Amino acid sequence: MIRVVLPPHLQILARVDREIRLEVEGPATTASVLDALEIQHPTLRGTIRDAASRERRPFIRYFACGQDVSHQPPEAALPAAVASGEEPLLVVGALAGG
Repeated sequence: MIRVVLPPHLQILARVDREIRLEVEGPATTASVLDALEIQHPTLRGTIRDAASRERRPFIRYFACGQDVSHQPPEAALPAAVASGEEPLLVVGALAGG
């Protein structure tokens, strides 16, 4: 069971609590977790990553075990603590401005 924490605007859109629990087939990667999230919550398609290219949206970041994993390849394995459900994968809306 993978735990995913969404920012408030996506929680409202998907009508979910802050944390979602997902069953992920195969290895836990950012891509596999987001695939499972979009299957379970279709309203999130195109919000975290582009619907056509499946690339991460510019102002979205992913954090696992305190590390920014946004720039890792989408098929890179997530840390064991995230894969086991001990730690969540955080989806964070980046802040911009001065």
